[in-house]
Amino acid sequence: MSDYIVRATAADGQIRAFAANTKDVVETARKDHNTSPVATAALGRLLTGGAMMGIMMKGDKDVLTLQIKCSGPIGGLTVTSDSKGRVKGYVNHPEVMLPANAQGKLDVGGALGLGVLSVIKDLGLKEPYVGQTELKTGEIGDDLTYYFASSEQVPSAVGLGVLMEKDNTVHQAGGFIVQLMPNAEEEVIEKLEKNLAQITSVTELLDQGYTPEMLLEKLLGDMDLEINEKVPTSFYCNCDKVRVGKVLISLGEKELQGMIDDGENIELNCHFCNTNYTFSVEELKELLELARK
Repeated sequence: MSDYIVRATAADGQIRAFAANTKDVVETARKDHNTSPVATAALGRLLTGGAMMGIMMKGDKDVLTLQIKCSGPIGGLTVTSDSKGRVKGYVNHPEVMLPANAQGKLDVGGALGLGVLSVIKDLGLKEPYVGQTELKTGEIGDDLTYYFASSEQVPSAVGLGVLMEKDNTVHQAGGFIVQLMPNAEEEVIEKLEKNLAQITSVTELLDQGYTPEMLLEKLLGDMDLEINEKVPTSFYCNCDKVRVGKVLISLGEKELQGMIDDGENIELNCHFCNTNYTFSVEELKELLELARK
């Protein structure tokens, strides 16, 4: 089964909801970045949240960036997504290893520590929208829940989970975002809170084979759930040699000439997918010609 996100409404439009299966997305990220189990869990949760938040945007060229700067050993994370379900991301220190937390689970909160979550939406306007909140627990789901409430004034519940195999590959990954619309009645709010309280662990449900539809059925099944759309999601990086070459051109003639004078090949790395691009001295000379135009 390929990864996908389900978009839904419930309680006659008083609730909107998203749920995702992101096992392949997270496994691709793990392979590309060679992440440790705790780094895989942290990045996987942020990728899952980012993918769902991405499809909340409307425009084809809209871009969402989730950036966490933190004091913990993981150093920080960055995820970028679009309105088509495509997502990519990386962690600053993919090798970080930590003992399990008090619950015997991967200690994502310990890996992140204190920090700030920035949400940047580039919607094609003059200035991007930027919202910033402090990390509440560093567990990422709680932090996104707090962001929605404080920055966007949308009461939300975000549940995210990544489950690892014994060989450190990804066994399951996914999550949900449920949001109350401004017209939500007290009765609906109470019912939703009661349903949410019954979900203690997203990873346990994923381990039991829950699909995105089943997650939403468990949360909103008694509230006239309507599944509106199923959107494929994938780990996708749009880097290529031409794009990376433009980065070199943007450094200017002086920098390029200096590289040519050194007489060595130049290697650049894409942070998002960890692909290396090599430019020979001859290629650098071609870029210098373009920079002069």
